[in-house]
Amino acid sequence: MCGSLGLMPAFISTHIVIHLYNQSRQSAAVMLRMRVKKHWKKISPDHRERLDAHCCVISPQSAISRCRSVNSLNTPGLSQVGLLLLSKVVESNPEPFKPHYRQLLQRFAVILQDLNNPTALYYCILTLTAMTSYTGSEEMVSLMRPLVPKLITALKHLIQADQGQASESMEVLDELLESEVSIIVPHIPDIVHFCLEVRTFDADTTLSDSLRVKALSCIASLIRLKSKAVLKQKLLNPILQTVFPVLSAEPPPGEQDPEDEENGNEDHADSESPKHFAAQVIDTMALHMPPEKLFQQLMPLTEACLASENPYKRKAGLMCLAVLAEGCADHIRTKMLSSMLQTVCHSLSDGNQVVRSASLFALGQFSEHLQPEVSKYCAELMPLLLGYMSALNQAKIGHVTKAFYALENFMENLGSEIEPYLPNLMETMLSALNNADNLKLKELAVSAIGAIANAAKEKLVPYFPPVIESLKGFLVDTRDEMRSLQTQALDTLSVLARTIGKEMFSPLAAECVQLGLNLTNAVDDPDLRRCTYGLFSAVSTVSPGCLEPHLTAITTIMLLSLKSTEGIMEDKAFVLLDDDDDDDGDDDEEEGSSVFLTVLISSLTLFYRFSVENAYMDEKEDACDALGEIAFNTGYILKRIIFLRYQSLTMFSVCPPHQFPHEDVRRAAFGAMGQFCRAQHKVWQENPSEANHQALHKLLEVVLPSFLEAVRTERERQVVMAVLEAMNGVLKSCQGEALQSPERLKEISQAIRDTVCQGEEGDEVDDDEQQAEYDAMLQEFAGEGIPLLASAVPADVFLPHLNELLPLIMNKAKSSCTVADRSFSVGTLGEILQSLVNVAGGRAVAGRLSNRLLPVLVAGVRDSDAEVRNNSVFGLGALAQAAGPLVAQDYPMMLSLFSNLLSKEQDRRVIDNLCAALCRMILSHVEGVPLEQVLGFRHSLTFQRDTSGRAYYPQ
Repeated sequence: MCGSLGLMPAFISTHIVIHLYNQSRQSAAVMLRMRVKKHWKKISPDHRERLDAHCCVISPQSAISRCRSVNSLNTPGLSQVGLLLLSKVVESNPEPFKPHYRQLLQRFAVILQDLNNPTALYYCILTLTAMTSYTGSEEMVSLMRPLVPKLITALKHLIQADQGQASESMEVLDELLESEVSIIVPHIPDIVHFCLEVRTFDADTTLSDSLRVKALSCIASLIRLKSKAVLKQKLLNPILQTVFPVLSAEPPPGEQDPEDEENGNEDHADSESPKHFAAQVIDTMALHMPPEKLFQQLMPLTEACLASENPYKRKAGLMCLAVLAEGCADHIRTKMLSSMLQTVCHSLSDGNQVVRSASLFALGQFSEHLQPEVSKYCAELMPLLLGYMSALNQAKIGHVTKAFYALENFMENLGSEIEPYLPNLMETMLSALNNADNLKLKELAVSAIGAIANAAKEKLVPYFPPVIESLKGFLVDTRDEMRSLQTQALDTLSVLARTIGKEMFSPLAAECVQLGLNLTNAVDDPDLRRCTYGLFSAVSTVSPGCLEPHLTAITTIMLLSLKSTEGIMEDKAFVLLDDDDDDDGDDDEEEGSSVFLTVLISSLTLFYRFSVENAYMDEKEDACDALGEIAFNTGYILKRIIFLRYQSLTMFSVCPPHQFPHEDVRRAAFGAMGQFCRAQHKVWQENPSEANHQALHKLLEVVLPSFLEAVRTERERQVVMAVLEAMNGVLKSCQGEALQSPERLKEISQAIRDTVCQGEEGDEVDDDEQQAEYDAMLQEFAGEGIPLLASAVPADVFLPHLNELLPLIMNKAKSSCTVADRSFSVGTLGEILQSLVNVAGGRAVAGRLSNRLLPVLVAGVRDSDAEVRNNSVFGLGALAQAAGPLVAQDYPMMLSLFSNLLSKEQDRRVIDNLCAALCRMILSHVEGVPLEQVLGFRHSLTFQRDTSGRAYYPQ
């Protein structure tokens, strides 16, 4: 090998690898492959780098011409090799090929019609997949669109020829959806029907789960990106008719669905099976379609499943109800909650455990997403759940896990209503901690104690000592089999820090910080580190001073987590010759040219696909969250001593993850950036020096443009919501300081306007058209920024932007809009008016706006929904307070309206806000209120504190 290594410079010389004739180049490649195949690690780093550089320097024109030349020979083997070469080179670096995309697409239009050559179809589609994200110009879109029907036909033939290749090739549809959705818009029905056909493709062909999953995943992506088009093309019913048989299918004889296996293996429960993706399709529908339109076609199928004698169909019906809870929460809460809960509770006593497990999952989903209404059924649900807890040691752990999931989600939101059940619950949990031999059961009990603490808070104090003693025992035991229990113990300890009360937890704060640092030093585990970050963050809310001696170490660990590439694994996706092959290659008989080019590609091309382990992404997400909270809770105490030395470093370490492909990390990074700004603003308020003021504006100059860019370009709604929430937090804390840049007010107003009036690109938007609840939620996050802007600058400065935004908000108060939209509209108008009370020029602007806003608010007072009435009454009071004498002529009408409302109103919140509105009217223009009449009825009223913060209580 020494001699061979000496020849290395010659082999990788540009004269051999790049400029020689094809035959010489092929010979060089083969010899090079033979020499380095088993001795790569012995080659010097310098030679490795030169080899990598030279082997990758194949010009696009050269690759295309070689592909064209071998294809022109009409020899299938050579044609396939030419396309193989092209696909691998384009995959490795697509951008240099952009000038040649036109001729490539024209060539592919011919190749895709060669249905008798499936290998050529396969490599052609792989190349198209690599090119798709670079075909954004109108010319490329016009060339790509006609290829879509040919692609679908080619995929159908590939399924018959090679299901593995067909499954991989179907990624072209995902790439088209994610990169250039406009290409496929005219072909949405064809794509949907193709994906639906995959389930029943051929009675004589058994299709792989991978293919079925790809088809269902593609349908889910189409719904996520183009739900309106799916509805307008009347594709919802065909999709449901195909998805339900998958969702309700029985497993093979002698087997169970992964989530029903008794070993409780969570990895299996998360497996990507067709049934799992069928539920995901319905989940995506709930998140992206108007509930009224979805339920009209979905509920008959669901009800038929629930009434079936087949337990797997009953399970499918319950799973369907479960996944609807998040996306259709408002619709279910207001119209269907009682009947759906009755169905789920009835299924808790079903004779089949598969059905009971599904009902527990559904109850957990309801408890998570349908609050606070679900908690009103506490008296009916808690005895059922406690019944499951009474037989912990006898039940199978997989089923017990689902029971704990339902119990935790339900208990967490009970608040003080948990008190009657507290002794029974804590006796059960402490018994499990002390007596259970099963570590999984201990872990579930520890997690449940955290949920109980969230509800009970200080009422858990009597049980605090035995709980802490058990948690300490788990945390000092560093055996590998204890890891999962240990991480859960850290999570619960963090919850206790936030809920049990400062007086109770502060004596333990310093010990908890040291315990967390010891664990991060002793154990290399991303889940454990993630939980210690949460513990540090929780301690900062109780005793931030305890973090001071360790802040450098804590922030360093978190920054390393953000910068780390751990969990990013590379997998060889293209290796033609394994390392186990014999060097002499005498065992295989192949046609000379095919073997020759195969060896060439094998030696010059290795394609790596990268995968990400979720545990490391969770660690990065929690590191961002913790850094933001620690910054806010400690920055104002430590001022410039410790944390501020690291704050700029932290800022620039967290900024890169906002471009990270994992959406949860992006969400957390944006949240942390907002927290940094708020922390620095607090530092400046505590110590109003010029240096602190400049530091604040440097942060704002980086963060706010980043927020605005994300609102414009981010495609994931959850991330955009997080950005808007973070930006609103910055505006609320920093107010006018955040708007010092000349164009900032205009830019933020425009971002809010674009979000509130957004529609799907290319879709016609009808003002009265129903929308998905999550779209409405996104618009609410944007609308919350309007009153914050109104309170941050003089009223006349904001008025031009407000005049553009008000019609969008008022438009959602129409009687044809949903209750959530109407409530959001009048509530936002009220918040805007309240913001005008304390800003310069606010009274004059409120007076000018009164003629536009008064009819909307008056109509809201007469609404059939109590929440809309409540917000409208609040808005009228805010108008009176902001405009004062300028609306004196409207006082008689408002007093008459309130009198009529009071005579029949049953909702205590509305009455509460009505009294507050009268107080505002009196304080703003006492001459316009007949005090004797108004105050005459006050003794008959019983006040109920409005937790929304909108009621006004005069001293």
